[in-house]
Amino acid sequence: MEVYRHKTQYYETDQMGIIHHSNYIRWFEEARTDFLEKLGMGYDKMEAEGIISPVLSVSCEYRTMTHFGETVAVAVALTKYNGVRLELEYTVTNADSGEVRAVGTSEHCFLDREGNILFLKRISPEYHKMLEAYAKR
Repeated sequence: MEVYRHKTQYYETDQMGIIHHSNYIRWFEEARTDFLEKLGMGYDKMEAEGIISPVLSVSCEYRTMTHFGETVAVAVALTKYNGVRLELEYTVTNADSGEVRAVGTSEHCFLDREGNILFLKRISPEYHKMLEAYAKR
């Protein structure tokens, strides 16, 4: 499991100083981007090789409010991978107290620039091995 930290910003709040719910999905993306970069397969690298990875679904369950000025930790875990699709699970906590703020998932696939499904094992054995190894942890 990888952990990404994010200091909340004023523009992310509503008029009550509480983080707007839409930002959690953005934090999932920030954490996912960080996770893939740490694996050695960042979006910039994949896209340069003609591989795109769109979001197929995303869900978020809000548990407690996050306020302006807090730092959150977004833990990312790869929960499913089959060579074509992957699913990630996210847990957002207050970085200081550990209180859970939200949990969620996102599902992705791999496509070429024309929108055709890619089988990573065939098109990019290196990426396939990275994801497969991580999924077995």
